[in-house]
Amino acid sequence: MSIAIITGSAGLIGSEATLHFGQSGLDVIGIDNDMRQVFFGAEASTAWNVENLQSKLGAHYTHLTPDIRDRDAIQAIFARYGKDISLIVHTAAQPSHDWAAREPFTDFDVNAAGTLNLLEATRQHCPEAVFIFTSTNKVYGDTPNRLPLVEQEMRYEIASGHTYEQGIREDMSIDQCLHSLFGASKVAADILVQEYGRYFGLRCACFRGGTLTGAQHSATQLHGFLGYLMRCIMAGTPYTIFGYKGKQVRDAIHSSDLIQAFDQFFRSPRIAEVYNIGGGRFSNCSMLEGIALGEEIAGRRLSYTYQEQNRTGDHLWWIGDNGKFQSHYPGWKQAYDVPAILTEMHEVNQERWKN
Repeated sequence: MSIAIITGSAGLIGSEATLHFGQSGLDVIGIDNDMRQVFFGAEASTAWNVENLQSKLGAHYTHLTPDIRDRDAIQAIFARYGKDISLIVHTAAQPSHDWAAREPFTDFDVNAAGTLNLLEATRQHCPEAVFIFTSTNKVYGDTPNRLPLVEQEMRYEIASGHTYEQGIREDMSIDQCLHSLFGASKVAADILVQEYGRYFGLRCACFRGGTLTGAQHSATQLHGFLGYLMRCIMAGTPYTIFGYKGKQVRDAIHSSDLIQAFDQFFRSPRIAEVYNIGGGRFSNCSMLEGIALGEEIAGRRLSYTYQEQNRTGDHLWWIGDNGKFQSHYPGWKQAYDVPAILTEMHEVNQERWKN
C-alpha cells in the first residue's frame, strides 16, 4: 500500500492533487476541516468538493478533519500509516493578506506552525517520502514593485531588456521588503521546508505559485482573482478593483498544470528545491484585460467600481519565470492560458455561479 497525504484536500489545488494521485494508484488520506469557510464565509466552503472526491475515488480516498495546528492529531495520522506514506502534498493554508491582518496569530499558526507539524511528522515517521509545499510568490514581498515598469493602455509591463523580462526568477531577494503578515507566515513555512531538506535530507520542494486557479475554485473577494472575477460576471455581482488603475498584472496557472508539475517532482524528487511556478509568459493578464476577456466569454458586462488604495503588499506586476523547473523537468508543459482558464470556468460553473 502506498499512501499520499494531502492537506487542504477539498480546496482547489488539494482536490486536483487528490484526484490525480488517487487515480494514479495511490490511496489518498485527505486532511481538510473546511477552514476556508471560517476565513471567508459560507460561500467559500469546500464541503461540496469532499462529496465529489468521495464519489470519484471511493475506497481510495479517506477524508479526515483534524486541524493541522493540532500537533498530536497530525503525529497520530503519520504514526498510523508510517513508511507506507510515499507523498505529502501540503496545500492547506490561510491564503489572504487582508484576513491575516485581522488575526495574525491564527494566520501564523496555520501557515507556519502547521507546516512545521507536518515536516516533523514526516521526518519522524516517513523520512523517505516526498514533501511538496504550495508556497507563494508573496515570499518576495513588494520587491517586484521596485522593477522598472512601463505603463501601457491596459497593463503595466517590465522595461524591455531587463533581466526579468521573461519572468521573475528564484534569485530575487526575499529580504528587506514589505511582505504583509500573510507573506511573512508563508516565508517562515517556505524556509522551514528548505531547512528540513538541507538539514535532515528530506526530498522536498517549495513551489512558489503566482495566481493558482481553475474551475473548481471556491473563489471569494479576498482570494481567487480569476475565479471570483468570472463568478461576478456570471452572477451579476458588483466587483471592486483595488488600486494600480486595474493595470496590475498576474500570471495564472491552472490547477491541472500545477499538479502535473507536482507529479514530475514526485517521480524524480530532489532535496530542498525552490521553484517559481505560474503561468509565466504563456498565461498572464492584467485586471482590465481579465475583465475584458471574461465579459467576452460570458457575453455580459461586469459592474465594477474602482478603489484607489491598493491592498498592502500587493504586486503591481508579477510574471514568474518557470525556467528553472522546466530545466529540471523538461517533460512538463502547460496546457491552459488565461482565455482557456476563463472559458472552462464559464462552461463548468453555469449552475453553480449563475445561481
